[in-house]
Amino acid sequence: MMQQYIEIKAANPDSLLFYRMGDFYELFFEDAEVASRALGIALTKRGKHQGEDIPMCGVPVHSADDYLQKLIALGHRVAVCEQLEDPAEARKRGYKAVVRRDVVRLVTPGTVTEEKLLDPAQANYLMALGRVRGEEAMALAWIDISTGTFRVAATTPERLLADILRVDPRELIVAEPVYRDEALRPVFDTLGRTANPQPPSFFDSASAVARLSRFYGVATLDGFGRFSRAELSAIAGAVAYVEKTQVRERPPLAPPERDEEGTSLFIDPSTRANLELTRTLSGAREGSLLKAIDRTVTGAGGRLLAERLMSPLTDPKAIAGRLDSVSFLVEESVLREQLREHLKGVPDMARALSRLALNRGGPRDLGALAGGLNAAFAVAGLLEGRDLPDEIARARAQLAALPQALAAHLERALADDLPLLKRDGGFVRSGYEAELDEMRGLRDESRRVIAAMERDLVEETGIRSLKIRHNNVLGYYIEVTAGNAHLLTGTEAAKARFIHRQTMANAMRFTTTELAELESKIANAAERALAIELSVFDRLVGEAVSASEAIRAAAAALAVLDVSSALAVLAESEAYCRPVVDDSLDFSIRGGRHPVVEQALRRQLGEPFVANDCDLSPKEGEKTGAIWLLTGPNMGGKSTFLRQNALIAILAQMGSFVPAEKARIGVIDRLFSRVGASDDLARGRSTFMVEMVETAAILNQAGERSLVILDEIGRGTATFDGLSIAWAAVEYLHEKNRCRALFATHFHELTALTEKLPRLANVTMRVKEFEGEVIFLHEVARGAADRSYGVQVARLAGLPAAVVERAREVLHRLEESETGGKAERLVDDLPLFSAAARQEPARGRQDDRLRQALDALNPDEMTPREALEALYRLKTLDAGG
Repeated sequence: MMQQYIEIKAANPDSLLFYRMGDFYELFFEDAEVASRALGIALTKRGKHQGEDIPMCGVPVHSADDYLQKLIALGHRVAVCEQLEDPAEARKRGYKAVVRRDVVRLVTPGTVTEEKLLDPAQANYLMALGRVRGEEAMALAWIDISTGTFRVAATTPERLLADILRVDPRELIVAEPVYRDEALRPVFDTLGRTANPQPPSFFDSASAVARLSRFYGVATLDGFGRFSRAELSAIAGAVAYVEKTQVRERPPLAPPERDEEGTSLFIDPSTRANLELTRTLSGAREGSLLKAIDRTVTGAGGRLLAERLMSPLTDPKAIAGRLDSVSFLVEESVLREQLREHLKGVPDMARALSRLALNRGGPRDLGALAGGLNAAFAVAGLLEGRDLPDEIARARAQLAALPQALAAHLERALADDLPLLKRDGGFVRSGYEAELDEMRGLRDESRRVIAAMERDLVEETGIRSLKIRHNNVLGYYIEVTAGNAHLLTGTEAAKARFIHRQTMANAMRFTTTELAELESKIANAAERALAIELSVFDRLVGEAVSASEAIRAAAAALAVLDVSSALAVLAESEAYCRPVVDDSLDFSIRGGRHPVVEQALRRQLGEPFVANDCDLSPKEGEKTGAIWLLTGPNMGGKSTFLRQNALIAILAQMGSFVPAEKARIGVIDRLFSRVGASDDLARGRSTFMVEMVETAAILNQAGERSLVILDEIGRGTATFDGLSIAWAAVEYLHEKNRCRALFATHFHELTALTEKLPRLANVTMRVKEFEGEVIFLHEVARGAADRSYGVQVARLAGLPAAVVERAREVLHRLEESETGGKAERLVDDLPLFSAAARQEPARGRQDDRLRQALDALNPDEMTPREALEALYRLKTLDAGG
């Protein structure tokens, strides 16, 4: 057995081997040590290998999915090795014969299909990177085998990471030589365990056409479109990996569909992270934009919403089509609620279909198809006869195209209460299959059936004492008294029918062909009943898989309706407006709000969000957008204002209403956001270096259709260095990039640039000072801040009072003397904390006098006037009097 294990493990060195032994999957050697740590299960030992104990651990087969879920979440890959024969069959080959086993499936993060292992609202993409030797061209292909989605897109080394993160795959497979390419090493380092090297033969573009034709069962790929060599390499790599991991099964993948370059808004990796689109910087979904806008009621709808958020469109016509759907459902509130009621009960048809096609599904997956099809027909009926926007009309047509015969067949065949596993039986409805009903009757009511046959024989023969009995030797038999035996043997016909079995002293025993057949049926009824049910199951699965294209289209249509109605609910509940998205270079937001912060303020503090305008549209006489130079204090709301405008742009171009009173946005082709500070110490990059790398990427890539958001460029270095870099960056954005931009800074000297750069405007976060306190109004207004209020913010943060006072004093002297950075004079004039140190003893004596005066007071014996006079005396003491 261990020899067999070692041979199978050698063929799957990069996976943990789940080796089936009876009711357990066992792991041995290093696999056992890894799994025991990852799963928190006991590590034992079994036998010896080369004189050493063999480490072992195991998990029960019936709960294997729970353990797989943990391992996959940690990035492990698992080879599932099953017993391919009954142990009794193995014993027939000899005492030492080993049960035949082999790997039936590789479970990897990008190829899971089990319901337990998948997030209903998150796609589970496997991505392949294709590159042709000697060419710069590269391509990405990605598959979700749980739904059949298959897409491909060209990419370049410069935008590779951004394109990968746009899709956010669970697993990226790469040819081993490409994985070792030093030029691409930073990309793979960023992805970590997500990147997985594979044999180069998987990605061979020369044999790709033959591989794909064989996989899809077609003679030519012409019907799928024309693909470049790099695209064919990526597509072939993805299909080869699916074939490798699924072994003998083939998922119902849609033909690869190309994502044309330039059809989606380019968002670079740091921008995606900074804006927290689907996850916060800590990795949580709570607090992300997706969580704030998600009102979907189905898993497929949640996945589509996330996909649209990650890949906003750049075609105004396509965007308008999505917005039309949302507008229609905002206005048709009754229809919208009816739709959502139907959608709430829609199972995940695409994932159920995939499990069935891969021979991993069960009766409940067939039930999911039946429920989904019925819901689809009900939704199509709701939309019938209405004047619908194009997107909803297409969805209705896809629903109407579903095969009604399949839905009727599933409804007729499946029982109301379905078991999880097909091997449990009981999922076929009574009355569907006559033979099955008979077998169930025999299995469950054998006594009643025998009694009925006995009654029939009594009436036929006239022998009232005739009995049908059973023993372990004869099985079922007919028994009559010796005096009545002649009635069963008196004629040739009777002799032919009643076959003599045994003569007793006072009785004779017979059987008949009918009784022998009935006995056989009763003995095999349970087994036969299950066999019939499994045959029905296979027949229904075959029928469903043959309609996979129509089912996938209907599932996609239901997801579209879910997203459109969810965005309509969001727009109505949060008072969002429909944006105008066109081919201009406008960017005009009136009363814009941050969608995540607004909800958090209302939920946690019950406070309203302060809305602000933003207008980066070209000024009169200008052909390109404006740049706003934003100054103001920390805690004033600069970062929130910067991010909210980027998020409004993303929401608009994904086809959603936006949190504003009014919005007009000329299509943005690239979005860049540099907000916040971070380092990359693993690659030897300080916070300032990361800042400069990201700024360089923006300045090198932004064009006039881009939206650029920059916050505090240059703050990570010396004052004059930082000011110089920020100054030059503003000029470059204005003169070279000519893009729409928001540039926040504490370098107030930059405000003078508005006199030189006509498209640059000064705006500031308003504050109000009241009795020495600073009140942040969170309002954006025209003009420039004259200071940063940093010391006031430091006090609010809880710095020691002595530090705050010292900082105020140093700041005052710096502003008064304008030392220009020559701090040596201040060192002499203001020794560190010397003034505070000199004051400490005096303060101590003053405190002692206050304490003595307080101790001398007896409030119970004082009149109101005496108490008031005592208070004045204490106040005089506190002032140093």
